[in-house]
Amino acid sequence: MLHYIIFTDLDGTLLDSKTYSYEKSLTAINRLRGNGIPVIFCSAKTRAEQEIYRRGLGLFHPFVVENGGAIYIPQGYFPFPFDYHKTVHDLLAIELAIPYRKVREFLVKIGKENDFGFKGFTDMSAAEVAEITGLNLESARLAQQREYDEPVKFESSGEKDLSKFLAKLGEADLNWSHGGRLYHIMGGGGKGKAVEVLSGLYRKMWGEIRTVGLGNGLNDLPMLSQVDIPILVQKRDHSWEDMNLPRLRRIRGIGPEGWSKAIAEVFGS
Repeated sequence: MLHYIIFTDLDGTLLDSKTYSYEKSLTAINRLRGNGIPVIFCSAKTRAEQEIYRRGLGLFHPFVVENGGAIYIPQGYFPFPFDYHKTVHDLLAIELAIPYRKVREFLVKIGKENDFGFKGFTDMSAAEVAEITGLNLESARLAQQREYDEPVKFESSGEKDLSKFLAKLGEADLNWSHGGRLYHIMGGGGKGKAVEVLSGLYRKMWGEIRTVGLGNGLNDLPMLSQVDIPILVQKRDHSWEDMNLPRLRRIRGIGPEGWSKAIAEVFGS
């Protein structure tokens, strides 16, 4: 029997990019939940942020935090043992990236040695994070509870400074993705690796699986590259991210509207 699995970005995909509402995705989400199809969050959001949406939507499946920093899996979800690194409440964590404190140590060192102007979420107040992201204060505080990656606002002027900053990250074995408003800095991990690991666990449990990935930006490319059916929804300006990926489906519809249309297309309206 063939089993489908949905991997999805959140901001600007399942959630509205300005209001962070999932209202326009809800009918499609309920349909998937009713048919027992797992919806796996694969997002830049923290564990604390994603827990709110997991509870709100009743989706108690594994989820991927901070651009693939770690995978969290409910205890007892898979009916076989697997390797994991730590337990957090009722969740088993497979860590794919170095800890947040290490990322901060590297960033501070790079900043001091090169006189770069940038601010991470740790350097900001909740009000500053809210202003940059459009989150409310409570949600901004949840976004500051980083475990693996550091969202950074680069403040130095000029492409030359930015290019040098990104090069220095590479020299320190840090990788980065650009997610709309911010650069996300981490050591290791990645959405693609997370999808690969989880797909392997589902395949062991169910045998034949078909994976669907939904995103809206370049930071979703690693995730979309790993799935059987990669889908791109429109950004707020009605454009699609420029992405060269075989089999990529471009769906008309901004964020959650496109998300719902994509689910209808894959599973029949």
